[in-house]
Amino acid sequence: MKDINKFIDHTMLKSDATENDIRNLCEEAIKYDFASVCVNPCHVKLSKSLLKGTDVKVCTVIGFPLGANTSECKVFETENAFLNGCDEFDMVINVGALKDGNYSLIKDEITAVIAAAKGKCVKVIVESALLEENELAKITRTVCECKADYIKTCTGFTGGVATKEAVKIMKENLSGKTKIKASAGIRDYKRAKELIDAGADRIGTSSGCKIMEEF
Repeated sequence: MKDINKFIDHTMLKSDATENDIRNLCEEAIKYDFASVCVNPCHVKLSKSLLKGTDVKVCTVIGFPLGANTSECKVFETENAFLNGCDEFDMVINVGALKDGNYSLIKDEITAVIAAAKGKCVKVIVESALLEENELAKITRTVCECKADYIKTCTGFTGGVATKEAVKIMKENLSGKTKIKASAGIRDYKRAKELIDAGADRIGTSSGCKIMEEF
């Protein structure tokens, strides 16, 4: 496998991440030429300035980590991050609404966030580890109907991890332009490659440097 670096969203979403942590993250991203850095919204502007002149994107999270705030809040977060220079937006769906079968709410929310992103990349986090197989299949089709750029497995904040089984279910239900991002519990090259081989187009991990060293 070549160019695995461009599969990686180099991630730092700890609540206690410091400015120095973000500077180090961006330096590592430049060194390995990762696809993006994924940071909390408060670090978007700094990351954008540190990555100026490179092709490493700035990604942030929306409605993170629970997805349980209102759609209006998610839209505002997206608009604010857009103004701060964000390139990619990883939004968390309302998993409770999914469990209730309220897919219309989920569709409206995804569509609103995509509109607020103004043509930039939107990835939809569905917390695959919390879902039954039929729920994962249906939400994959829903995300595709909304024309999101990616469907993403997990936040990593619910105890669940990305699995090749979940990625395969997503792959079987994809349509249109939508791709797959696998995230949570990916700490080495073997695991990353397993998920890529299963169908993942992007990998979210805080172990990007370790993966590259093993690669």
